[in-house]
Amino acid sequence: MTRQIILDTETTGLNAAGGDRLIEVAAVELLNRRPGAHFQRYVNPQRASHPDALRVHGLTEEFLADKPLFEQVADDLLEFVRGAEVIIHNAAFDLGFLDAELERIGRAPFTQHCASITDTLVLARTQFPGKFNSLDALCKRFGVDNTRRTLHGALLDAELLAEVYIWLTRGQDSLVIEADAATQGAAASPADLSGLALVRVAAAADELGAHERILGELQKSSSGGAVWPPSSETVA
Repeated sequence: MTRQIILDTETTGLNAAGGDRLIEVAAVELLNRRPGAHFQRYVNPQRASHPDALRVHGLTEEFLADKPLFEQVADDLLEFVRGAEVIIHNAAFDLGFLDAELERIGRAPFTQHCASITDTLVLARTQFPGKFNSLDALCKRFGVDNTRRTLHGALLDAELLAEVYIWLTRGQDSLVIEADAATQGAAASPADLSGLALVRVAAAADELGAHERILGELQKSSSGGAVWPPSSETVA
């Protein structure tokens, strides 16, 4: 079974090296390209968000004050992604913050806890060079409904990116599974057509005559080589 993890983060700002911190991490599991479990944690960054970042995610210092520290959620996160291909949009940004948080608690970089990293921004730029390839732009391009995205949230963005990733890599239009789980993988039974009565409509005489004239013209223009010659086998 192929296991992939779509991951996204929210942060206090844009500069992990300059002390900005992770405040939310979320992930959506894909099992054979179908949705599985979700993972989501808020994190107390022990600092305020930059005003520009706060306008994007809306997660205030007061809201995050009673949330766990990153070291308290790290084991759950690493266990969730273990052994999977992790898919991130603009992966360098998220990995920069994840690695900085892991380094603070003496843990190995994020890439050492998962099988591989795939960057959907790189995929999008390859398919659509010179175009806008933000998550919102890709949702619009592929018809993925992102009307709930009034503020950025890691879990919602991961869910949207999962839909976008399917489009980028296969063109499947939705991750919604409508088939009953009990019948998934079962071979379809052949339809019983024994009771079906087919209506036969005979061509009228003038229709048959017109058909013969067209076949005659084809036979003449092909020097007698038509695949379907007139029924008379003669050409006037």
